[in-house]
Amino acid sequence: MRYLVSARVKTNREEALRKAIKTQSLGAGSIAGDEYVRDMQQARLLKDGTVRWVEVCFCPTPLQEERPYWEEYLKLEKIKDAHDRRRCRDLNGEEPWACSTCDCTQRLEERLSQQGRGFLEVLEDDK
Repeated sequence: MRYLVSARVKTNREEALRKAIKTQSLGAGSIAGDEYVRDMQQARLLKDGTVRWVEVCFCPTPLQEERPYWEEYLKLEKIKDAHDRRRCRDLNGEEPWACSTCDCTQRLEERLSQQGRGFLEVLEDDK
């Protein structure tokens, strides 16, 4: 399933998050591997201070695996379906692991890319 995630960087965690992204250690030890860094490369910082990105997650509970890794740096505020669950080929059993290559949220990701500023760009500017 794909989720639209909204979060805020925790107080005094920007530098640690920047370092974890730069060294690609963000999410180290997680089954999701390098997905964390890719998520941050796509993430947008909106005017209200929230960071948003689209996340692929195969857990029965949204971000069950990823949550501890994200919560080290971010306060997760909202996690909502980015795709109609009834049409999700992975979730309905039509195609296991379909979310890995599915373009179901391409429009959402394109719209999101037009909002705010690139999160990594902002992190680097704030050095």
